[in-house]
Amino acid sequence: MRLEKNRHAVYKLQFRLIIVTKGGHPIIDKEISLRLKEIAKHIFEDSWKCKILEVETEEDHIHIAFESSPQTQLSKLVNNFKTVSSRLIRKEFKNHLRKYYWKDFFWSPSYCLLSVGGAPIEIIREYIRSQKKPQ
Repeated sequence: MRLEKNRHAVYKLQFRLIIVTKGGHPIIDKEISLRLKEIAKHIFEDSWKCKILEVETEEDHIHIAFESSPQTQLSKLVNNFKTVSSRLIRKEFKNHLRKYYWKDFFWSPSYCLLSVGGAPIEIIREYIRSQKKPQ
């Protein structure tokens, strides 16, 4: 296992994030899936300096496996992703979402964030890759 390090710490912090669409509606199609992956890369890697290990979507949720530093405020990272991705998806796919949401919704207000713990990252990656892809 390769440890990361910065000025003050040596660490290996890996997480799995799952966010479900508001009401569990099956609204994530191929186009939205691709756009969500682009947004995730930008927010997690460019803005928050995390490393995405794997990202995949199903029709009603997104899985993101990522590494972060000890300085990353996870709740702020997740809320930043949810806010920005919701705003962009609602703007870019307004007509597609109209039949499900009449207010400014995309994600459920809650989320699931798990530390990867002792599971080898390859097992986590394979699980995420095996998720059913949007039609």
